[in-house]
Amino acid sequence: MSEALITVMFQDLENSFEEIRGWRRHMHQHPELSFKEVKTAKYIEEKLVSFGLEVKTQIGGNGLIGILKGDQPGKTIALRADFDALPIEDEKDVPYKSTNPGVMHACGHDGHTAALLGTAQVLSTYKEKMKGSVVFIFQPAEETPPGGAKYMIEEGVLDGVDYVFGSHLASDLPLGKVAVGEGYQMAAVDKFAITIKGRGGHGARPHEAVDSLVIGTSVVDSLQKIVSRQVNPLKSAVVTIGIFQAGNAFNVIPDTARIEGTVRTFDSEVRDMVEKEINTIVQGITSAFHATYKIDYLRGYPALFNHKAETELARELFKNVFSEENVVELKPTMGAEDFAYFLEKKPGTYFRVGSRNDNESTHYPHHHPRFDFDEQALIQIGKSFVKIVSHYLFQ
Repeated sequence: MSEALITVMFQDLENSFEEIRGWRRHMHQHPELSFKEVKTAKYIEEKLVSFGLEVKTQIGGNGLIGILKGDQPGKTIALRADFDALPIEDEKDVPYKSTNPGVMHACGHDGHTAALLGTAQVLSTYKEKMKGSVVFIFQPAEETPPGGAKYMIEEGVLDGVDYVFGSHLASDLPLGKVAVGEGYQMAAVDKFAITIKGRGGHGARPHEAVDSLVIGTSVVDSLQKIVSRQVNPLKSAVVTIGIFQAGNAFNVIPDTARIEGTVRTFDSEVRDMVEKEINTIVQGITSAFHATYKIDYLRGYPALFNHKAETELARELFKNVFSEENVVELKPTMGAEDFAYFLEKKPGTYFRVGSRNDNESTHYPHHHPRFDFDEQALIQIGKSFVKIVSHYLFQ
C-alpha cells in the first residue's frame, strides 16, 4: 500500500483529536457498570451510524459491532474495544470527572472505545480503496466474569473474521511506546468460595465443638502449599486468599467459616491440577476434623495467548508507527482479560500502548480512583489499528 495514504490517514486521526478526546470525556463523565452499559452502547451506536457503517446491536447483551465493507473483496479484520466501568469513586479534580457516584472509568475503557471510534471514522472515509472488511467490536462487561466477550462470540460476532486485534492503555509505559509479545501474556482467572460447616460452642469448652475457624486456618495454610509443592517450578501459578470470615464473638466457637480466593494460571494442565488439589485439600482436612464443606468454583477467563505470526507482524508494523526503539517487549502478567476468548477462536494479538507522561496525574495504576492518562494515547491506538488494517486491506 502507498505509504502516502497511510500518512494521510494518520493525519486524519491527528486532525480528529479534539473530537476523539470529546468522545472519551463524555463516556468518562457517564460511566456504566458491567452488564448495565445501555446508554454507553446507544452513544457508540449513534457514532457508528453517523460514519455510515452497518451496525448490529444487543449482541451478547449490550455489545455491538460496526461493519465497514470495502468496495473490493478480501480478508475480514476484527478490532475490539471494551466499554464498561468499575465500581470506584472518581477522586480526580477534572472537568470530565464522573457524574455517576461510585462508578468510574478507572481502567481506560472509555479511551479504548474512543480510539476505536476514531479508527472507524477515518477508515470509513477510504472504503473504496479497501480490499475486504473491518468489524469494529465494542464489547461490554470486560471487568466482570463471565464477561462480555464469551457471549458476543457465542452469538457469532467472529463469524467470517480472519484475524482479531485488541489494544489496552498502559499507565506503566511512557507515551510513544508500545508493548508487544507472543505467547501467554495474561493468566486464566478462577474464583473459589469454600464454606466449612462445623459445630459451634462455648469458647471454654472446645472439646464439645467442631471449630470451623481452626479448620479454616488449616485449609488456608495448606492451600498456600499448592504452588510451592505441587506446581512445576518452571510453570507459573498463583493461589491467593482474599476473604476469611468466621465468628462474631470473642468467646464463641463459630460453626461456619467462609474462605474466598482466586487462582491464576497460564498452562491448562496446571489450571486443572490446582482446582483438583483445592478440592482434595478441603475434603481431607474437613474430614479429619469431622466437619463438612461446600466449594463453589467458578472458571473465569482463559489465559490470553498471542499468536506468533500476528504478533511478529504487529511488531514490525509498529516500528514504522512508534520507531524501532519504542516497540518494547510485553511482559506477562497474572492479571486477566477476556480478550483471551477472541484469541482462542481466531489468530491475532493483544498489545499495550503507553499512556503516561511527566505529569503525575497519569502515573496512577489501573483501577485507582485517580486513574487518568495522556489522551494523545488515543491517537497512538488509532494509528496502530490503521497500520494493521492497512497491511491486510489496502495492498
